[in-house]
Amino acid sequence: MPMALAMLEEAYARRGAPPAASKLPAGDRAPVAGHVGADVPVELLTAAGLRALRLTGDPESGSALGDRYLGRGVDPMARSVLTRLLAGSFGDLDHLVISHDCEASLRLFYALRELRRVEPGTGLPEVYLVDILHLPHRTTARYNRRRIGEFAARLEAWTGRTLDLAGAVAAHNERRRLLAAAAELRRAVPARLTGRQFLAVANAVLPVDEHIALLERLLAEAGQLEEHAGRRVFLSGSDHDTPHVYEAVESEGYVIVGEDHSFGGPSPEGPSGSGGLDALAEHYHYSGPTAHRATVSERAAHAARAVRHCRAELLVAYSRVGDEAPAWDFPAQRAALDIPAVLLERQEYGRADLSALRKEHPCAV
Repeated sequence: MPMALAMLEEAYARRGAPPAASKLPAGDRAPVAGHVGADVPVELLTAAGLRALRLTGDPESGSALGDRYLGRGVDPMARSVLTRLLAGSFGDLDHLVISHDCEASLRLFYALRELRRVEPGTGLPEVYLVDILHLPHRTTARYNRRRIGEFAARLEAWTGRTLDLAGAVAAHNERRRLLAAAAELRRAVPARLTGRQFLAVANAVLPVDEHIALLERLLAEAGQLEEHAGRRVFLSGSDHDTPHVYEAVESEGYVIVGEDHSFGGPSPEGPSGSGGLDALAEHYHYSGPTAHRATVSERAAHAARAVRHCRAELLVAYSRVGDEAPAWDFPAQRAALDIPAVLLERQEYGRADLSALRKEHPCAV
């Protein structure tokens, strides 16, 4: 394995642990901001000098505390994140930021805010909601601009420093550009990265400058990557904050060459522009269509474009228990495609019942 890929894999394996810097005394480290949801403008966290840590669940451990406060009807990924927060699994977080990208994230925000109010002994930091809307209206754009401005002001109040927005936007745009180039390695025929490997490449727990350096090194070492010739799959539907489902699918001889969830390729797609907070608000306003905020026809058209782009041979729609929205899109997605499609519905968190896939679209390992 090329050195850069091995280092990215190692950093990805730390996704559920506190950042190394957070173990230092408070005066010797950058403050850590835990964040949840696809709509958190991470550029602002970087601009404020915060260490951004996207919080993830763990399908292998229980979620009793999260179940207690959220109820079992909420997406188990959110329940797991809450359980791990209350257990201190992420270390000493200085701030918590949640986005309203879906109902589960919003429910998590309300639970955290109320827990901090009525049970101050939990040690939870202040939690802040970034409420970005995605309707195609001018009034929505104005609403989002105000929310982004309020968040920027809150970050300056938290840190006591002026935001370096231009530098942060430039850094995150460079990381997006490099991730898009790495995604092309999957798009190659045969693929030079598996889906599981790309999850590690995209979600390595690193400061943005260190991530950029390793991505540059990975691209320089691309000629050393192995070839992966399995049946090419586009994975649609629920988020995957752990590699479990990718590993299950690819163990059957498939190669996941694209996806439409927020832990996959660069999201939101494309650069965020250099127009300050106005451009940043527009960037997140028009981020890609997800099952929770886009129409069925928009999702179908997006799937058709993405499938063609990554040269997929099969679409697998994955809908987790407590996250039923992706299953609603499937009939229209299947009708819009010229490749086979299969729905894996009501799946357990971190699990994949592949019986329908094996029966309808077998793939020899």
